[in-house]
Amino acid sequence: MKDLNKRFKIQHQALRDPIDVAGANWQQAGIDADSLKFRVSGQFSAALEKSGRMLVITREYEHLILTLSVHSGRVKQTIFPLPHPSGIAVCQQTHRLYVAATRNPNQLIEFQPAFDSNKGTSRWLPSRIKYYPGSTYFHDLAFLKGELYGNSVGQNGLIKVDFNKPGPEPLVWWPKCVEKADGTPDNSVNYIQLNSIAAGNTPEESFFTASSDKISARRPGHLNYPVNKRGVLFSGKTRKTVVSGLTRPHSAKFHEKKIWLNNSGYGELGYTDDGKFRAVGKFPGWTRGLSICGNYAFIGISRILPKYAHYAPGLKGLKKQYCGIFAFDMKSGNIVGSLTWPFANQIFAVESADPKIVSGFPCESTKPLDKGQLKFFYQ
Repeated sequence: MKDLNKRFKIQHQALRDPIDVAGANWQQAGIDADSLKFRVSGQFSAALEKSGRMLVITREYEHLILTLSVHSGRVKQTIFPLPHPSGIAVCQQTHRLYVAATRNPNQLIEFQPAFDSNKGTSRWLPSRIKYYPGSTYFHDLAFLKGELYGNSVGQNGLIKVDFNKPGPEPLVWWPKCVEKADGTPDNSVNYIQLNSIAAGNTPEESFFTASSDKISARRPGHLNYPVNKRGVLFSGKTRKTVVSGLTRPHSAKFHEKKIWLNNSGYGELGYTDDGKFRAVGKFPGWTRGLSICGNYAFIGISRILPKYAHYAPGLKGLKKQYCGIFAFDMKSGNIVGSLTWPFANQIFAVESADPKIVSGFPCESTKPLDKGQLKFFYQ
């Protein structure tokens, strides 16, 4: 009977932390106090404050999404654990946040602003989750004319997300290079690593990056997969390659009628012009994640995974590696500052939100929630 009561007590206390229920367990995810330590250099804080925005960042291999904002000249960080988060999209009308999490089963998680009376501000709380098979393999998310889309890397195409219907949605767009003779896409396996969306009003007005436009027996994830100068940008309208010669491109965005992107394998930021990529900045690491806020671009810099070092041929011999956000002045073409996490690994996405509407997530550390935070989840 003693053992039975002990068992019941354990079960009674289990899953009482809302973070474990809605996200992931800090300890199991490998997130500790060191994971959150950061260093600010140069004019990073001033650049972020001048932009008037709050950055939202996924550190995918660490199962962590976080925000960075500036208060009284100092950077403030809020956090939430999620299983391997990748793409982010913020709805500018509702200020809801959507995150792709790519452990199996894949998830699309919706966060909605909720007023925290304890803090006197609105914070994001999970409101809906939709599950997908792991073969969906989401990367980027984007809003096209107010509607949410996600690129299913595992199926080489784009889906239009419908939270009100069960089951995965069909592809609504795919590049010509994965099209079979009957006009349907070959969505049996990830052939090209279709990984980012420069969002227009429709899929046809958008552009998409991929690691290749060729189907072969060697595929993304294989150690012998060729990447150097094989990356491309697809036109949504023609579904064909319009820019080639890239290396593992990511994070395509429209800005002032140009398509900006990270040429990750060379640690570059640049834009496309007349069918060519024009690099404007070189960074000390794998560039992935991009948010352009006014005069500043905030670029995610990641460490190079040793197993896939050949995916970054333009970064050979890099003596010191970082994981962080670099602030780049779009007018001067200079790096003006950075925020780095000494114990961090990989960044996938960087987006921005209005800090006057929502101040971030409920957590600022990995400590158990205090009474005020718990009350927030019960309201």
